[in-house]
Amino acid sequence: MMMKNLTGLQQMQAILNGEIPAPSISKVIPMKPLDVSEGNVMFEAFANEHHLNPMGGVHGGFAATVLDTVTACAVHSALPAGVSYSTIDLNIKMVRPVPQNQRLIAKGNLMNLSKSLGISEGTLSTEDGKLLATATATCLIIRP
Repeated sequence: MMMKNLTGLQQMQAILNGEIPAPSISKVIPMKPLDVSEGNVMFEAFANEHHLNPMGGVHGGFAATVLDTVTACAVHSALPAGVSYSTIDLNIKMVRPVPQNQRLIAKGNLMNLSKSLGISEGTLSTEDGKLLATATATCLIIRP
């Protein structure tokens, strides 16, 4: 499958359907897409004993990575074939500690897409809806 010939949405759907491998970051931070549509994504993620800070809690970088993923994928899902992106700003608010060994739900939503920037927002929550962290992101749109 030629990735450059696929739209961002087609690439995200191919990952969701297992037609192309997930990015390697999903081995370090266990996460996978559950739902993808243009401008919107939903992932599940799991923090485990490999994601702890020196105090034994889940490191803030776990939430940051998951939120970077869903905010960027929300932008990616709206891009035409051959166009890519790079996160240039990620603003995160930690609301409560991230629990270990629980299914977490992360959602990303595209807020605005221009020729040069994509702006999105994301949330990380427990499966029962308790908000853990929020983010906004700006992505640079890279056109050939």
